[in-house]
Amino acid sequence: MTNRIDTNRIEARFQKCRQEGRAALVTYVMAGDPDPETSLDVLKSLPGAGADIVEFGLPFTDPMADGPAIQAAGLRALKQGQDLAGTLALIRRFRDEDASTPVILMGYFNPIFIYGVERFLVDAKAAGVDGLIVVDLPPEEDDELCLPALQAGLAFIRLATPTTDDKRLPAVLENTAGFVYYVSITGITGMATPDFGKVSTAVERIKRHTPLPVVVGFGVKSGAHAASVAQGADGVVVGSALIDALKGTLDENDRATSRTVEAVTTLVKDLAAGVRSVSKKAAA
Repeated sequence: MTNRIDTNRIEARFQKCRQEGRAALVTYVMAGDPDPETSLDVLKSLPGAGADIVEFGLPFTDPMADGPAIQAAGLRALKQGQDLAGTLALIRRFRDEDASTPVILMGYFNPIFIYGVERFLVDAKAAGVDGLIVVDLPPEEDDELCLPALQAGLAFIRLATPTTDDKRLPAVLENTAGFVYYVSITGITGMATPDFGKVSTAVERIKRHTPLPVVVGFGVKSGAHAASVAQGADGVVVGSALIDALKGTLDENDRATSRTVEAVTTLVKDLAAGVRSVSKKAAA
């Protein structure tokens, strides 16, 4: 199936990274955590600190793949009244200042279904969203959101895992656009460190099935980790570690402090330095 997808920001960013001979840094934060305004300040700070692509989490009451850090972030956001409409509003405000950084919405289907798929796709595109990662919609349910998203000009980004074998992989990749997100460990986010030695082999296997960039996440916590993953991947994703950095600055009532944004950007700078320390010019 051929879909006309407007993935210009995503494609342009990976092209820029290839020209610079390095992997991309993809950062995840939760929309509305610890409150909407601080969340927006964090989002705005990420590109300047070295993030190439940003993933913005959709708070949800019943996450399946998220570890304790991201679950807690979602609950903090929900307590502040963060919903899907409010998340799109934050992205619109982000776009007032940043027209080039790709923004990926990551979450679960239920909030989108309640919002209304058609309405969501129109509003997401208008807000400046570039792609979606919806972790609980398998390829067998592509008609629900994946295909309408592609038709609306939004990339639908799939997760591949160590248990996605060569028989299953073509189905996972069939309607994927933007990039492939390889989950380097089995289980939930933030709870283990991947075997970095196996990452390159896994990425090579996926690349035999797709020309799309392959980014690797789950378990990356430091610049050194990021450098290890960058050796074999087109991009490195970091989420739980950033949430932990943010959480460590909150007061006893889970409110932001003067250190909250800086704690996130400090870690992003370290991660970006790690990614940029690995030259990929020979493979570019």
